[in-house]
Amino acid sequence: MRFFLRRLQNTSEAEDMTQEVLLRVIAASKLRPIEKASAFVFSVATNLLRDQRRNAVRSGEPVFLPIDEALASELESQLQEDFSPERVLLSRDTLADALSLLDELGERTRDIFILFRIENMKQKDIAALYGIAQSTVEKHVLKAVLHLATGCKRR
Repeated sequence: MRFFLRRLQNTSEAEDMTQEVLLRVIAASKLRPIEKASAFVFSVATNLLRDQRRNAVRSGEPVFLPIDEALASELESQLQEDFSPERVLLSRDTLADALSLLDELGERTRDIFILFRIENMKQKDIAALYGIAQSTVEKHVLKAVLHLATGCKRR
């Protein structure tokens, strides 16, 4: 639940997502025994959050962030000046390309990269979560970075 609360900041959504994770874990445990339960639960939660965000992007749901009223007018002028329609489209294309490249990676490599680069999780904590050496985590991160760098050059 805390995992979702930190990312969603919406208690009811976090509760719903937590319940969905539990349902998926129960369903998976009926198919086969789960060896590393905490890593599996975390992986299911990460994938569920990723799916939810993808669906929100696809459906065009707006994402609202609270803005301090004192900064609102300043931000508004910056948005009007800095974000031309061309720049917005270019940014969307770049983000779509990066997400596409991440989807090309293996699930473990992608998850480790997201935990390290986006979620700011320490490599030693990721290693403990997956039951692997810290050097293996470093290799996964490097593999993802190289894939993103070479993929961006191709496109």
